[in-house]
Amino acid sequence: MKLFLILALLLASISISQENIDLEAIEKIKNEGFNNSQIEKIAFELIDRSGPRLTNSKGYERAANYAVKQLSDWGLVNATTEPWGEFGRGWEMNKSYIAMTKPYYMPFIAIPKAWTESTNGQITGKVVFLDIETEEDFANYKGKLKDVVIALKPTGEQNPTFKADALRYTEEELKEMEEPRSNKRRYTDEQIKTWRARRALNSKLSAFLAEEGVALIIKGTNGKHGTLFTSSPKGYLIDTPKGISELEMAPEYVNLMTRLIENGVEVEIEAEVKTTFNENDLQGYNVIAEIPGSDENLKSEIVMLGGHLDSWHGATGATDNAAGCIVMMEAIRILQATGLKPKRTVRIALWGGEEQGLHGSRNYVKNHFGDAETMELKMEQEKISAYYNVDNGTGRIRGIYLQGNEEVRPIFEQWFSSFDDIMDHTTITIRNTGGTDHLGFDAIGIPGFQFIQDPIEYWSRTHHTNMDTYERLVIDDLKQMAVIVASFVYNTAQRDEKLPREELKKVE
Repeated sequence: MKLFLILALLLASISISQENIDLEAIEKIKNEGFNNSQIEKIAFELIDRSGPRLTNSKGYERAANYAVKQLSDWGLVNATTEPWGEFGRGWEMNKSYIAMTKPYYMPFIAIPKAWTESTNGQITGKVVFLDIETEEDFANYKGKLKDVVIALKPTGEQNPTFKADALRYTEEELKEMEEPRSNKRRYTDEQIKTWRARRALNSKLSAFLAEEGVALIIKGTNGKHGTLFTSSPKGYLIDTPKGISELEMAPEYVNLMTRLIENGVEVEIEAEVKTTFNENDLQGYNVIAEIPGSDENLKSEIVMLGGHLDSWHGATGATDNAAGCIVMMEAIRILQATGLKPKRTVRIALWGGEEQGLHGSRNYVKNHFGDAETMELKMEQEKISAYYNVDNGTGRIRGIYLQGNEEVRPIFEQWFSSFDDIMDHTTITIRNTGGTDHLGFDAIGIPGFQFIQDPIEYWSRTHHTNMDTYERLVIDDLKQMAVIVASFVYNTAQRDEKLPREELKKVE
């Protein structure tokens, strides 16, 4: 038994000694990140000066151009906006106004859906709520909706909020995350069937309302306290009809109109929406820049870090995902400012088109590394060691998702040990996480990782909402993230070998 323990400890010590962490370099990174931070300056440029960054909008272009210039000014090379393929129409919101004028005047909180059409100037109309559960219900409204304002009720309830909007993970929650995720499906077959049927009905309803010539559609969204969630269908696609002007409204105001109408009170509104479409340039763009590798044998290999630059348009996209881009720009600035010389080339990518389906990152992977559908790989796929992503808001790093790659666990455990002074609990979980830009890399066998972050107000208040503004940033958390990301990238660039990979997924 004693011999077994001695051998086990010996093997463990050998494994640990394989990670030659440059603690002096880590201290330089910490000093630069905490004492010379540029996070607030970057945040102002990406959020306040650029404005909403809907893909292919002027705001996105402003942010991308700023990032390219700033990265170049810091001394990075090959800084550019790189086209990744056709995205579709650009769209701008030029004016948005809506108020109830009868039975009394009240301004409402509402945002036009992205890629929605303008109204016919300022309109005034009676509000009608539709009661449609099946396609057969359309007949009840046939020929009755010309120039009418249609309202659709929100599905959520407006109960008092007893749970804080802003949260940090507890130690118990972080420990639970260390366990493999249950195989239990999130949704039942019946729920999926119902959702698909509702989506098909909504698509037919949109076509019906367009044929009927309604003046405006108001959709109540789920949210509370004046917060509304906004997004859009695929109106950016060049062959998609532009359709009717549509506003997404805070639920309190839709519920107000509902109660009035249900009690026999007629409701009228006035509204004006002005939008413009840009079809001159249909290409989508990512921002790319590099710190060249310093080692003759390793400089052809790559370590990547990134986050998506595009946002929705209801606010200025501070936590989703200017925060991730701020962290990544600051991380690569730190590496450059410290004078550290990564052996491998470090490449930053700020993605476009993420909100519409991870388009920027998936197409970048396809263009540079390989096709996930056919598993036809390019030579550069072998040259990339890892991709690190930040896209879960402003909350500090509490760990990392291994994305099923158990072999990197002991490596990351050693790397995280350098941050005991700025992390009170580190969770390294085998779990996958989805919905963001590391997935394209993981799909073709490149180690791709998303960090675990404290949620703060991400899911309750800011994600895809009209409240996602500069004020929602936690600057100290962003500093912590930038230091950790810079260190992970540097450690990856300095290793003798690339990070371990999982086996390639087989194409069925």
